[in-house]
Amino acid sequence: MTNSIKVAVVGVGRWGVHLLRNFLAHPIVEVVAVVDPNSECLAKVKQQYDLEDNVLLTTEWQKLQQLSQLDAVVIATPAVTHYSLIVDALNWGCHVLAEKPLTLNPSECRQLCELADKQQLILMVDHTYLFHPAVEKGQAVLQAGAVGDLRYGYATRTHLGPVRHDVDALWDLAIHDIAIFNAWLGFTPIVAQATGKVWLQTTPEEKSTSSHALSDLVWVTLTYPCGFQVFIHLCWLNADKQRRLGVVGSRGSLIFDEMLSEAPLTLIQGEFERQENRFIPVNQQRKVVEIEKGEPLQRVCNSFIECIVQNTPSAISNGGVGTELVEILTALTQSLETGGKPISLL
Repeated sequence: MTNSIKVAVVGVGRWGVHLLRNFLAHPIVEVVAVVDPNSECLAKVKQQYDLEDNVLLTTEWQKLQQLSQLDAVVIATPAVTHYSLIVDALNWGCHVLAEKPLTLNPSECRQLCELADKQQLILMVDHTYLFHPAVEKGQAVLQAGAVGDLRYGYATRTHLGPVRHDVDALWDLAIHDIAIFNAWLGFTPIVAQATGKVWLQTTPEEKSTSSHALSDLVWVTLTYPCGFQVFIHLCWLNADKQRRLGVVGSRGSLIFDEMLSEAPLTLIQGEFERQENRFIPVNQQRKVVEIEKGEPLQRVCNSFIECIVQNTPSAISNGGVGTELVEILTALTQSLETGGKPISLL
């Protein structure tokens, strides 16, 4: 393949296989290596995707350093491993696409951004929802003033599993909704609060290596510069699967409901007309907002390759965006550990 971008995919678990699938299908990408500590996973993807014999399949990360002309590394491993892997890849001269969160530590995130800048390499984070057509369209709808003056936002992200053993429901689930709200509002929050409950992993052996227990339920409150507040419900032991986010304004609400795959974005208009001491609902209508078709993850992968070709950082999900989200999650963790104390992000 001539003029191809040579890519290695690291981690082919539940999410990594989808990244591999998309890069294998990209017209100017040549997947030259797949790395996973589990040799059975490597054998499975070789068969599933009929990988050619010249594709390196290895359980040893350092073997990538021996590859000539490796352009980019895609990392879909547990977040605790991200920092060291990304440092290596950048020092080898490779562009990096990392699964979210960028790392579990804001200081590490900032160091990675500085290293990428120094090496003049692309560092991009796979915040897939930021590339969802409904999220992109929703941002335009809000900017056009369709819901009037913004009042508050809310989100619910619940399901029965998967239960993580390395991070709690906050770190596993909240990043998606926070990323969407930040994009829709055009700001990041200035105050973070969180409270939680633990039911499942209660023994010392089951707790994370961090200082707090692994919360199964988390309630998040974020306050933005204009006073706008967001309320997020997160739980991984709720059989009622929900993926719903809304912004409420003076003239209506914009709803992104991922469970409604055929019509995920809805504008519900309506406002009050005051008649003496009564408030009468008027101008009520429900409108499905048309969005473009397309797999969000495919858009992530395409954008990463485009950034490499143009040698331009992602305007949507660069290392700086990833760092901001980790800073917010870190503040929420501090609040969670202190029983809901407000934590300033200024």
